[in-house]
Amino acid sequence: MMETTRKHLLCLAVLTALSPVLSTQSFAQLHLEIAKAPEEAPQIAIVPFGNDQSIYPIVENDLNRSGKFTSSSKNLAATAGMNHPNAAAWQAAGVPYVVTGNVKATAAGGYEVHYQLYDVQKQQYLLNELLSVPASRVRSAAHMISDAIYEALTGIKGDFSGRIAYVLRNPATPEQRYTLQIADTDGEQPKTILTSRDPILSPAWTPDAKKIAYVSFETKRPAIYVQDLATGQREKLASFRGLNGAPSFSPDGQSMLFTASMHGNPEIYQMNLNTRALQRMTNDSAIDTEARYAPDGKSFIYTSDRGGSAQIYRYDFATGSSKRVTFRGAFNARGTLSADGRKLALVHRPSGSNYKVAIQDINTSITNILTPTSLDESPSFSPNGQMVVYATREGARGLLSIMSLDGRFRMNLPSEQGEVREPAWAPK
Repeated sequence: MMETTRKHLLCLAVLTALSPVLSTQSFAQLHLEIAKAPEEAPQIAIVPFGNDQSIYPIVENDLNRSGKFTSSSKNLAATAGMNHPNAAAWQAAGVPYVVTGNVKATAAGGYEVHYQLYDVQKQQYLLNELLSVPASRVRSAAHMISDAIYEALTGIKGDFSGRIAYVLRNPATPEQRYTLQIADTDGEQPKTILTSRDPILSPAWTPDAKKIAYVSFETKRPAIYVQDLATGQREKLASFRGLNGAPSFSPDGQSMLFTASMHGNPEIYQMNLNTRALQRMTNDSAIDTEARYAPDGKSFIYTSDRGGSAQIYRYDFATGSSKRVTFRGAFNARGTLSADGRKLALVHRPSGSNYKVAIQDINTSITNILTPTSLDESPSFSPNGQMVVYATREGARGLLSIMSLDGRFRMNLPSEQGEVREPAWAPK
């Protein structure tokens, strides 16, 4: 039986918060390339929405690039419509799920989007929703529809409406050689946050995804800044003598971990963002860097060569002690934890000069190499933990890749304007 329609008002203010308004400049468009598609995935039919040429293609592309579904059977699209899915035809074609929809302009200049997700086997609607959206946020609404469909079919929250921060390096434009940008996870709607002739490194999101921190060399020495994405206002957080790098925010947003060498050796420090009080967290003759809070805020992981080679350690706030986490391979660095704390993504060198992204199970310590490329860096989990974005090289191209944790799906996000590095997936 069709469930009661739920009406959601996607207010302009809410949707505006989904993307920064600092700049509307579309700079360094990323181009989506499917590098590896799953050999087998459940089919889902995305029937063209009535009166629409923009929303349904985005939904179709989102679900295809999830690695969980394959859209198909468009030749049967004419047999399906709103409230009339023709279950027998889709069942005969072996298609278990059908998405239909209709778009209607409103007097206020926006749109009403009515979409349905139909389960062919059960012959019932899993989703039947009406969205009201401003004209300027149609793409965001399409991603939110994809999120809802993905969650309804997998039980896992979708990440299509998320954002990725990255740094573009373009030697052809000396005054804007480095650009910090934010884009949708399909590479669309890029927004420029900062341009500089000097390096920009280590973008890190605040937990509410309203601000982003980064390391800038604009004063010819590394300093950590945090920038409000809605207003563009920024603040310098750390500019101590020597190194200032690798910022990471606590889950409650009250503290920041970073690497500094103000006392000679690179160590991990914690800053109270309300009082600016500092606490030195590590004290070793080795190099300690790349700290990242655990999702529960009770510990953090970091990279150290105190054992003779770069490995990942975990610092426990309760005991003040560190414990080594990685043992496989002579090099493990740039660790980051999934939102549930169960998996660790890291840069792993299995042999020679090959640097790959690997995934380690926190409970079992079993480590599996994820990526097929060999010059990988900066892995970052999607909020739902199903994907990892990382920077890599393919020939002369420096690009971003997004890969599913099961290894069945991978897509590339290169830019024609230069090399893309330092990705960071926004939290939700």
